Amino acid sequence: MTTIPTEPIWIDQDAELAELCERWSQQGAIAVDTEFMRSETFYPIAGLLQIGDGRGCYLIDPLAIENLKPLRDLFQSPAVTKVLHACSEDLEVFQRWLGVVPEPLFDTQIGAAFAGFGFSLGYANLVQQLLGIEVPKGETRSDWLQRPLSVPQKKYAALDVAHMLVIYGKLLQRLREQGRLDWARADSADLVANAKATPDFNDYYRKVGSAWKLRPRELAVLRRLSAWREREARERDRPRNRLIKENGLWELARRQPTDLAQLRTLKEVPAHTQKEEGEALMAEIRLALEEPESGWPERLDPPLGKAEAPLMKALKRYVRELAEARDLPPELLVRKREYEAIVRSGLNGGSFELPERLQGWRHELLGQGLLETAEAHRADVSPQQEPS
Repeated sequence: MTTIPTEPIWIDQDAELAELCERWSQQGAIAVDTEFMRSETFYPIAGLLQIGDGRGCYLIDPLAIENLKPLRDLFQSPAVTKVLHACSEDLEVFQRWLGVVPEPLFDTQIGAAFAGFGFSLGYANLVQQLLGIEVPKGETRSDWLQRPLSVPQKKYAALDVAHMLVIYGKLLQRLREQGRLDWARADSADLVANAKATPDFNDYYRKVGSAWKLRPRELAVLRRLSAWREREARERDRPRNRLIKENGLWELARRQPTDLAQLRTLKEVPAHTQKEEGEALMAEIRLALEEPESGWPERLDPPLGKAEAPLMKALKRYVRELAEARDLPPELLVRKREYEAIVRSGLNGGSFELPERLQGWRHELLGQGLLETAEAHRADVSPQQEPS
């Protein structure tokens, strides 16, 4: 049995990294991971980049490397698959630090789910299941911006990529045998597409809890305030909640104070927020109230109620039975909000429709069955009432 190298190799010189990137560009896949800090900022701060190539575990120091072009070129090379595990936050790191997202990409957490190892499986558990090797997780909450890093930190970081290419090879073999490799690649590509998508700040109000309770004029205020918070959080690199929390946004939209005296009556907006952001918040509210009624958002759909429960249960039962028969996690096939979207599409006599994510291979696997199940239980759904 081939011994997997696990000793960390520290890289903090531009020339050394450039030479390695040239070498890595000649192989089919590399293992990639990051360590970062984010407690006081909106964006993650890269603390370490780990790359495993089957011959060594390289720890690249983002605080020392100045020439990032070799990394950017490597991460954008179509000839090299970048293998990561549960990589959504890693992609944010790369977007912020390098200005690019690695592609093509294979996420081993997604691959493991399709291969039948369970949904949302952690890396250490996957290594244990496939290789019988225990990966320690003792340094998860370390300070990755300190220098020098401790020996335990370096060993921990190296182990996060040491076994990943072996895992990748075993998953590829199993997924090919199961005929699911294209599914795993498609879902991995979706991660890249989502990371590269430009967010629309004017849509963030939809994410605020209980926004469905607000009327159109109030939603216009909430839309403006939510967009302001998102924009300011990014420009100042501060966590959203350090500016104002969601319940404060909701209460401002409902009460619509237009001066600081009125603002001070809202307990949901802390004193420090009133002091630091009060004038800006009042300005956004006034601008929202000046918008013509024709530009106000429509009321949001209320949560589904008891009347829709039988249809929801029928859809979930259909997916669960199909998933169990194929040794797949049902959560991998259809998400909660997608069940809800199917149900909503057929309310008040409309045709049942599938959300965009349920196209492609998912449509081939279960799309028609979902639609037929929905139609079969249409009588269970009552017309939805407008919120008062």
